Amino acid sequence: MNYNAKKYSGEEHSGEENLKQQSENNAERILPVRNPGPVVAGIIVAIIVCFLLYSIITNPRFEWYEVAIYLISDNVLAGIGWTLFLTVVSMVIAIILAVVLAMMRKSVNPVLRGVSWFFIWFFRGTPVYTQLVFWGMFAVLVPKLSLGIPFTSVEFFSIDSNVVMTSLNAAVIGLSLNEAAYLSEIVRAGLEAVDVGQVEASKALGMSRSLMMRRIILPQAMRIIVPPLGNETIGMLKTTSLVVAVPFTLELQFATRAISNRIYKPIPLLLVAGIWYLLITSILMVLQYMLEKHFGKGFEAKDIVKNTQINSNAAKRGDEAIKAASDAVNGRNNATMLGFNA
Repeated sequence: MNYNAKKYSGEEHSGEENLKQQSENNAERILPVRNPGPVVAGIIVAIIVCFLLYSIITNPRFEWYEVAIYLISDNVLAGIGWTLFLTVVSMVIAIILAVVLAMMRKSVNPVLRGVSWFFIWFFRGTPVYTQLVFWGMFAVLVPKLSLGIPFTSVEFFSIDSNVVMTSLNAAVIGLSLNEAAYLSEIVRAGLEAVDVGQVEASKALGMSRSLMMRRIILPQAMRIIVPPLGNETIGMLKTTSLVVAVPFTLELQFATRAISNRIYKPIPLLLVAGIWYLLITSILMVLQYMLEKHFGKGFEAKDIVKNTQINSNAAKRGDEAIKAASDAVNGRNNATMLGFNA
């Protein structure tokens, strides 16, 4: 009896090994299902893109030789410089105002919260072109800027508004205030994304609110803020083409328009402006990607550790499942042997 039981157990164990080997061989022979859809779609899209590029390049109405002539003309390069100046200065001022507005929105003081809410509501609710026209007419509405005692005729200092509110200043103010309203909501969302435990730990260490904001909250919030901030910067670059409403007539769009009006060829100059906008936007996108990688370093490491822990736990659970299955097989074998012995 014992011999027969052992023989039966050995045959069962050998059968399990054969089944396991057979399943592994089948897994090796399994091939992925071939789906021709993506390949066909890629070929169709490539043909369409090539046809469009060929049509654009060979179309004589685009006058590519004129584009090559005016692409690096002095007026165009000067317009690029003013466009970049407006973009950088306006974004710097807008970021500072956005941080202040976001802090006001989170303040316990209802007056600060109300003023911040009204600012955001007003500048987000009106078109930027309308705002630029208004700032261009500021000297008409307020002829003189003065400093004195409110509600009295006492003045300590006064100056003509035309001296202060030049077309450049009006353009920067209009772009900055409009952008600050949008950026403030981005900053507020980034601040609220920081875990509450970080704030509580900072308070437990005795940090002041300003130190906590600089050392703990803002560095972590930048991971959330940078991607939309990059998009807003690219949008600001293109919004500078609207400062003609002030009027400010030195930026890229107006410079190319002035040349086209002089030579009566608008299409080549529109292409010149478009090429430069695309080039600058591409550079800004690369800078945005680098900033995202920089501020996401620590969080990527956390994700790697988290994924490693998940994989380790899964492996442990898999080992436990294999062990349980092995114990079950051994239990069945023991029961079989006991039955034969009986």
